[in-house]
Amino acid sequence: MIQTLLVANRGEIACRIFRTCSDLGIRTVAVYSDADEHALHTRRADTAVRLPGAAPADTYLRGDLIVKAALAAGADAVHPGYGFLSENPDFARAVLDAGLTWIGPSPEAIEAMASKTRAKRLMGLEPPGEVTQGDLPVLVKAAAGGGGRGMRIVRRLDELRDALEGARAEAASAFGDGEVFMEPYIENGRHIEVQILADTHGTVWPLGTRDCSLQRRHQKVIEEAPAPGLPERLARELRTLAVRAARAVSYVGAGTVEFLVAEGRAHFLEMNTRLQVEHPVTEAVFGLDLVAEQLRVAEGHALEKDPPSPRGHAIEVRLYAEDPARDWAPQTGTLHRLAVPPGVRLDTGYGDGDPIGVHYDPMLAKAVAHAPTRAEAVRRLAGALESAVIHGPATNRDLLVRSLRHEEFTSGRMDTGFYDRHLAALTTPAPDPLAPLAAALADAHGRSRFGGWRNVPSQDQAKRYEAAGEETEVRYRHTRAGLAADGVRVVHADAGTVVLEVDGVRREFAVTRYGDEVYVNAERLIALPRFPDPTAQLAPGSLVAPMPGTVVRVAEGLTEGATVTAGQPLIWLEAMKMQHQISAPAAGTLTSLHAEPGQQVEPGLLLAVVQPTHIQPASGGIA
Repeated sequence: MIQTLLVANRGEIACRIFRTCSDLGIRTVAVYSDADEHALHTRRADTAVRLPGAAPADTYLRGDLIVKAALAAGADAVHPGYGFLSENPDFARAVLDAGLTWIGPSPEAIEAMASKTRAKRLMGLEPPGEVTQGDLPVLVKAAAGGGGRGMRIVRRLDELRDALEGARAEAASAFGDGEVFMEPYIENGRHIEVQILADTHGTVWPLGTRDCSLQRRHQKVIEEAPAPGLPERLARELRTLAVRAARAVSYVGAGTVEFLVAEGRAHFLEMNTRLQVEHPVTEAVFGLDLVAEQLRVAEGHALEKDPPSPRGHAIEVRLYAEDPARDWAPQTGTLHRLAVPPGVRLDTGYGDGDPIGVHYDPMLAKAVAHAPTRAEAVRRLAGALESAVIHGPATNRDLLVRSLRHEEFTSGRMDTGFYDRHLAALTTPAPDPLAPLAAALADAHGRSRFGGWRNVPSQDQAKRYEAAGEETEVRYRHTRAGLAADGVRVVHADAGTVVLEVDGVRREFAVTRYGDEVYVNAERLIALPRFPDPTAQLAPGSLVAPMPGTVVRVAEGLTEGATVTAGQPLIWLEAMKMQHQISAPAAGTLTSLHAEPGQQVEPGLLLAVVQPTHIQPASGGIA
């Protein structure tokens, strides 16, 4: 029997595994980097062991340090979670060689399936070698790992070299393995997968299908079970193929077999030899705790002959600290508060007041709703997200709500091209016009301009806010009856609640402030100074860091004075385990270059200046 379990991972998945261990009476051990010293998973474990450093390559990818941590803390088993070392056969062997129980498949099974190239050959497929124009488009893909990292779509041959270099660098940083391969890129298919669970006695459960078609940067955003609208013939074929893949490598534990479905045909993608991020939807539909089942299998228990019967429908969304309207740019800062209404499962690795840093994935949490029907699950989750309290950096919450309510999604007709087609419409700002006024009235609560009775009217007061990237000015005034504003009846106003009535319709606003950040219901505002700083202007063509991160690459041969073309990639940043490309905003001359590989940057830092060709340099004057 397992008594003490170390989780070789961080964040949300570590907290989720700890929760099951607590239910089972198993003691827990966390490992943490210096950046995660005060993280939620570090606080939740019974014991925590430091991994010196912050970068994944120095900490969570160091299997030798993790095995030492397990032995030092008295653990008798190791669960890899997902990501990092979860599909590393050498790490699994090191755990077993140390006399510890490994929660997962054998190293040999991982070795056979963890490399996507080997997995394809095992399934009778061969990745293309030399790529010609006729092979395009192709997908460059990391052979190890997942989560959309180390992936690039190539539509032109002249893009291939940069795509290969970028994918290798990203894969090496995220997984410690820079091997990449290419496969045909199927436009607008559906990403369907089958959850499997196998024991050491020869039983393999295919636990239904999941649809994971809504993706950004090849990383899943919304997942659901079962896959809607899938013909039973095809669903049965997928389950059969998944069991066949598991039996081919004598698989043990939880795993996922992934397919791309297009024109009624299933194309094998890969087998993930670990728990998946989206496993909660399968748990909800089958009434299982997959982590508990993993532990039971590792202890030698046999599964029942047949899995439980599925019931209802479950949908999961991934809440990211990112701005979808700005090329999915990750966001950092303090997560002041995160809460969802009752009846929705929230898996998170953050507590109120925790910092969101640059070192790891920007996922804040997963929210999961289960209901008897798909339509009910969609409605429940969209409503819960809309009313959730999310106080902190910008997130993809509005995108998720709009996605769930989009006709293409509600009808079950979505595919992997969903965001390519609809992102602009889904990210069009729709700020509440009353939110800035509610913020101003809450701020003005208790500030009366009257020192006594006066027979002169109060002058309007003005406050400025940034909402959805746009500046807004609102005006209000103090009267003997209280606060007032044109066109609106102020029913009530205090520091935390404002009630406004317009044309007989009354609305209540909850207002919370953290310094210059103001949250009015679900809307995030920034209080602006009354008079803007005239020195804060940048020259035309200035390229600034959109996020904190590390400069990992500068375009080859790029020097001051070089001529650049519009859209030409100039600088690559790495933040939150993803690479982000900064391109020339227009054709012109590079007049200034401040970025260099290895440099740590903060948001707003000037990296380079491209002087557009239509702007002539000023002559004379003082430089």
